[in-house]
Amino acid sequence: MLTLPDAIIPLLNPFAPMFQARTWSKAQVLLIGAILSTRKRTITSALRVMGLSDYTSFARYHHVLNRAGWSPLRLAHCLLLLLIQHFDHGDGPLVFGIDETLERRRGRRIKAKGIYRDAVRSSASHFVKASGLRWVSLIWLAPIPWADRTWALPVLTVLAPSERYYQQLGRTHKKLTYWARQMIVQLRRWLPHRTLVIVADSSYAVLDLLHFCQSMTRPVTFITRLRLDAALYEPAPPRLPGQTGRPRLKGQRLPTLKQLLDQPATAWTVVMIPWYDGTLRRVEIASHTAVWYHTGKAPVPIRWVLIRDPMGAFRPQALLCTELNVEPTRIIEWFVLRWQLEVTFQEVRTHLGVETQRQWSDLAVARTTPALFGLFSWVTLAAHALGRGQTVPVRSAAWYPKALPTFSDAIALVRHHLWSNSDVFGISPAQPNIRKLPRLIVDRFIESLTYAT
Repeated sequence: MLTLPDAIIPLLNPFAPMFQARTWSKAQVLLIGAILSTRKRTITSALRVMGLSDYTSFARYHHVLNRAGWSPLRLAHCLLLLLIQHFDHGDGPLVFGIDETLERRRGRRIKAKGIYRDAVRSSASHFVKASGLRWVSLIWLAPIPWADRTWALPVLTVLAPSERYYQQLGRTHKKLTYWARQMIVQLRRWLPHRTLVIVADSSYAVLDLLHFCQSMTRPVTFITRLRLDAALYEPAPPRLPGQTGRPRLKGQRLPTLKQLLDQPATAWTVVMIPWYDGTLRRVEIASHTAVWYHTGKAPVPIRWVLIRDPMGAFRPQALLCTELNVEPTRIIEWFVLRWQLEVTFQEVRTHLGVETQRQWSDLAVARTTPALFGLFSWVTLAAHALGRGQTVPVRSAAWYPKALPTFSDAIALVRHHLWSNSDVFGISPAQPNIRKLPRLIVDRFIESLTYAT
C-alpha cells in the first residue's frame, strides 16, 4: 500500500464529505491506482498496482462505480472550486470550452452507444464511422504558470446517448445543444458573480442556444464559428409613436460575409494574433455588429469577425460573439484557445486510459469516463502542489529537447512522489530476503514507471 504525500492530501480532503466513510477509502485506492496504472484503466489493474491482487472481496471496489451513492455533479463542483482557487488570481472573465468526443466502445450491454463519425480517424476526404459513447465535456481553459501556456482542464463531462437509445425508450432525442444548454446553466449557478465566456465549434452555432445565453439573468458570452452565407440584418428600427402591428424583429438585409470578402469597400485591419502553434500570426480582419435571424427563431444580435490570411495559407473564416462590445482581437484569441480541448482529449486517451475501461452497467459507464476526465484536472492540481506552483521537472533527451512541461511530465511528477512514498523499496533487517539495489537502478525503475502509458 502507498502513503500519500502531504502536499496532495489537502486536494483530496474536500471530496471526502461526499462519500460514505467505507466508500471513500475504496475511492482513494481506485484514484491512486488509476494514476499509477499503465495501459488499461480497469478496477483490476488499479487493485494490482496497489498490491491488492489477493484481496478476495474485490467486488466491493466495483460497487464504488456501479452501486455506491455519490453524486458526480457535486464532485465536479468541488473540482471546479479547487481549480479556481489554485489557478485563478483575478476577477477577469473565465473562459470555458464545450465540445464532444467519442469513446470507442462495443458490446451489446452498453445501451447508450451509437454509430458516429470518428473525428480523429476521419479527414476531409476520408469518412470513418465508429461505435462508441459520445461525451460532452465542459472544460476550463486555465493559464498554468509553470507550463507557460493555457491548459484545458475538464470540469463536467456528461454522456449524450445516441438517437437509437432514445427511440428504444420511446423518448424524444436530446440534442447536443440541449446538453450544452444545461451545462451552461449549471456553470452559471456555480459561478453566479463571474464573467463567463464559452467557446465552441460550429456544431453549437445554433440560434436557440445563442439566444438562451443572451437572455439569461446573468448572460454568458458565447463564441463560435459563423457561416459565411448566414442571413444577417440590421437591428430593427425603433417603433414610431402610434405605430400599429407587431414589432419588427429585424431591419434591412445586409450582405453576406462571403460577399464582403470580394467587396473593395470592406475595411480590413492587419493584426498579429497568437495562433494555434503558439506563434504570432499576421492576419487581416473585418468586424461589425448585426442581427442573425432565421424564420421562426428569435433574432440574435452578434458581433461578427471575418478573418483571412494575406498569404492564403487557410481559407477565410468567420466567428461570432454574443457580446457586442468585445474587441475582435480578443474574440479570436479566446477562440484559438479551443484547440487545447483537442489536446486534452488526446492526453486522457494516452495517459489516463480512456477507451480501455470495461464496465458495462449503466451507472458505472456513466461514472467512469467523467471520473477519468476529472482525474486529468486533479493530476494537474497535484503537480502544481508538488511543484509548489513554480516548476515541474521536464523529461528531456539529447534527441528531444523540451523546454516546457506537458501533461506527461505532470503525471510523472505525481507518480514519482507516490512511488517514492511507498514502502516497496524499503530495506529492513527484519526482512533479509529483500535485495539491496543501487540507487541509480531504483531511480531508473521509478522513471520507467512514472512515464509509462
